[in-house]
Parts: sequence; C-alpha cells; structure tokens
Amino acid sequence: MTSGVQSWDHEVDVLVAGSGAGGMTGAIAARDAGLSALLVEKAAFFGGSTALSGGGIWIPDNPVLRAIGRGDDRDDVRRYLKAVVGDRVPQARLDAYVEHGPAAMEMLHRVSRHMDFTWCPDYSDYHPEAPGGRPRGRTIEPRPIDAKLLGEDEKHLLKASLPAPLGLWFTGSEGRRLMMFMRTWSGRWTLRIAAWRVVSNLFLRRHMKALGAALTVRLRLTMKDLGIPLWLSSPVTELIVEDGRVTGAVVERDGRALRVRARHGVLIATGGFDHDPELRKEHLPAPGQDDYSAGAAANVGDGIRIGQRAGADVDLMDDAWWMPSVRLPDGSIFPLVSERCIPRMIIVNRHGERFTNEAAPYVNFVHAQLEGGHVPAYEIFDATARSRYQFAGIMPGQPFPKDWYRTGLVTRAATLTELAGRIGVPADALRATVERFNGFARNGRDEDFGRGDSRYDHYYGDPTLPNPNLDEIGRGPYYAVRIEAGDLGTKGGLVSDEHGRVLRADGTVIEGLYATGNASASVMGNEYAGAGATIGPAIAFGYLAARHAATRPAPAA
Repeated sequence: MTSGVQSWDHEVDVLVAGSGAGGMTGAIAARDAGLSALLVEKAAFFGGSTALSGGGIWIPDNPVLRAIGRGDDRDDVRRYLKAVVGDRVPQARLDAYVEHGPAAMEMLHRVSRHMDFTWCPDYSDYHPEAPGGRPRGRTIEPRPIDAKLLGEDEKHLLKASLPAPLGLWFTGSEGRRLMMFMRTWSGRWTLRIAAWRVVSNLFLRRHMKALGAALTVRLRLTMKDLGIPLWLSSPVTELIVEDGRVTGAVVERDGRALRVRARHGVLIATGGFDHDPELRKEHLPAPGQDDYSAGAAANVGDGIRIGQRAGADVDLMDDAWWMPSVRLPDGSIFPLVSERCIPRMIIVNRHGERFTNEAAPYVNFVHAQLEGGHVPAYEIFDATARSRYQFAGIMPGQPFPKDWYRTGLVTRAATLTELAGRIGVPADALRATVERFNGFARNGRDEDFGRGDSRYDHYYGDPTLPNPNLDEIGRGPYYAVRIEAGDLGTKGGLVSDEHGRVLRADGTVIEGLYATGNASASVMGNEYAGAGATIGPAIAFGYLAARHAATRPAPAA
C-alpha cells in the first residue's frame, strides 16, 4: 500500500482491475454513468474465468426473461435466496442483487448493440423445491458470436485448454441435447446441426464462440464501441491511499510502475485464489487444498491481498465454487457435470459405498465429499453406459485414451470384483452397493439419497427412462474413473456492502475501493442458487460499484 503520492502517470475516473464479466461490466457501467474508465488485466489475455465458463447468467427478472413472459415476483426471488443462502450473507446485499441485477442487464442491453441472450429452458434452479425455486429455471446464456468481429483483439481472447474439435460450437442447451444423441431424436438432430456447423465454418471462415467465450466477446466489443481502453499484461501491484481514501493504484506496464489516479474509485475484479498454493493451504479444508481448479491460471489471489493490505476484511475464504473434476493426463482439469447424472453409474468412496446423491448440484456434491473425506472418489459404470453416454469429452462408444489408463485416471475390469481390487476398495462392499442401487433402479426411487427426485437432477439425465437418473448397472466390462474435489474458482474474498464498497473488519467503508466477482466474498454464501450464480452477481455488483462511484465527488487535484 502506497500513501502520500504527489504525482500521477495517468488519470482516469474509475480504474478496474480484472477483465472477467464483473470487471468489464463495471467499466461499461462507469462509462454509461458519464465517467472515464480504464480496465487493466494482469494476464496477456482477457476474459478471466468468464471466458472459460459455461457463460450462464442467473439474474432473475432480467429483460430477456421478461420478454418471454418469465419475469419474476421479486419477493419470490427473495424467498428462494433466503431458503438457499440463509443468514450467511447480509440481507442488504441480497436485496441489492435482487433489485439491481435486472437493471445491470437493462443497462448492458441499452448501451450495446452486441448484447443477445436466450433463456436456457428447463435448466432448473439448483434447489427448485425450495420456496420460490423454479423447476424450469431462470438462467440465460449468450448467443454464439463470431470472434472475428474483435479484429486484432481476437488473438488476446483467453481460450480454453480443451478447444472444441474443428471449430464446433453450440449453446449450453444444445450441448445438453447433443449429449443424448445415442438416445433421442432431438440429440441426433442436434448432432446433424453440429456437423453442418463444422462444414459451414470452413466455407464462411467464421470463428464462432459460444458459452462464456461468447459473453466475453460481447462485453469486449461493447467496451470497444464505448472507447474504454484495456491494458493487458498490466497487473495492479499496490493501492494508493491518501488520508484513508483509495485514490489510485500502481500498475506495472511495459516494465514500468505507473501511478494511476482513479478520481472516483478502484474496482477489484481480479478473481479468486484458485491457483495459489499458500492461500489454498491456509484457508480451504484439507481434502480440497490440492489445486484441481478450472479457474483462469492468473487467479492467484493478488487482488484479495492488495485489498487486505489496505485494511479490508475477508470472508468465506474456506469455501469455493466446488466442482467434482478429473485431471486429464495433459494436466488440464475437466469438470464433471452431466457425467454425474447418467443413469447406469454410481460414485463410491474408498469403502466402496455411495455417500451422496451423485446428480446433486456440484457445490453440494463436493461439500459431501469434503465433509466425509471422500477424496478421491470413484465413478463406477458399465459397458452399456459407456456405449450410450459421453464422459469428459469422450463420445459414446469411443475408447478412453490409453494414457487415461496409464495414469490411473480410468480403470477397467471384466468383473466388479476385479475392478474393486484394482482401485483398492472392498469387493464385497462394492458388489453390495451395486446390488442395492440396482434395486432402487428397478423400483424407480433412490431410497438412500433421493437421486432423481429433484428436477435439477433430470436436466442432464436420460429422458427416455421413467427416472432419468436411475437404471440398473448391468454387464461388464466395468469402468472406474478417479474423481477429485475440484472447483471453478474460490468463493472467499473482500467483504463488501450492497454498493460493492469494500469494508474493514469493524464494518467501516474503505472509501474509493470496490470489489466484485470472486475477488469479493460471494453473495451466494456457501450455496449456489442456479447456473450462472457466479457470473450473475459479478455483473450486478460491477454495475452497482460503478454507479456508486459516479455519485462520489472526485477529490481535489
């Protein structure tokens, strides 16, 4: 932390650190409020974890939903969040999210010709049975867009470590149908569409992006239209504080330490501490300390540390946006979503026993993993499941790569007894677990953990079955996949209020400092309301921070 600075290398109204959805929305909202904005990004690529994500946005009653008659009574939304989040988050922050999240989306649509979203039908809220929950869901996602519109900026867009083959692109809703191409006509039709897109890309020379990449492209195009500069490879290293107020920051750029004045405020949107081993060891529960995070590589908690040096309080540092995951032989992390909903499989611990509903929302699944010490766990399935359903990007019937077996990620055996021996679990217990599960499958209800009782469970299940998540595990060969306690990013960060203002431990405001996204303590507390409940709040509080900054008088020169 630097204080008493007398000169500046650059001046702007609002300085934003971090180029994910929260940071870019904050910069756009500042410009819309009549302020100048500068966005700086530590990495050489922009987009952060948003660019790697599914791109879903959970902001109830947003203009996209209202336009199709799926608006919300906001009291219903409050009841739902109260039931899901409880008292873990101040009510004022939850109220601000419910009331102003839709305004943030309205602002983006108003100022930009690039905002285009669609509802994700039937992607249920994660707890649809709770008061105010919606079984058909509130999530929206961006429509695909050609990244060539970015021009020279396209080469700086952060790309996933596992790019789609041959430029294949699809929305999240289409991806869900595509996963069932061996089971449903809609899946087979979607496969034909996907094949046509691959061919058309070659002829039309398009660089189509979907999911989180599409959202990132749309936000960056909006910034370009509004003339908002983006500095890449330019980390914020210190905040500048004068008379107890944050007035700017030190930004490293081209080998120089530049003092950047921020007349109305600094917004920290730098992500969590996903890939920082020290912070993970210090704060996360022991079974979740190893780095199996799918968050952006640049997320090492520097924004959180910078805020703490300025006196900020932190919260929720012991939690994450958990996601059961596998580490592929090339070192990349593959999050398991649909894989846990397929019918002919179970997930067991080292004792060969199930320990939770396999199809539960991913945060809840890993919470159960961590609380019981079930790390690693093993997903067990039969030959029919392998022939019907994709797994970690491997298509139905396609052999698992040999190095997946060599590294121990996948184990295969002719019998359950042999499989148990190879993965080190008691054979009698594993056989008994399979037999008990098969009884539930025959009867149509999981009496132990209620798998398939929730509409959420069904979304990635097999719609051709009476219970989309239950079917008997039958003939071999049998497979076991080692599952780790992974995450999409950490939940803990700087404590902030309903305006996005960062707070000290005594509850007082650090004037001129704001936070959003995973650099801030999550408004979702220890829970997850629905798909996009990371990006939705990041957008909402980026907007709120910029709007509040616009109301503050700039300090005298």
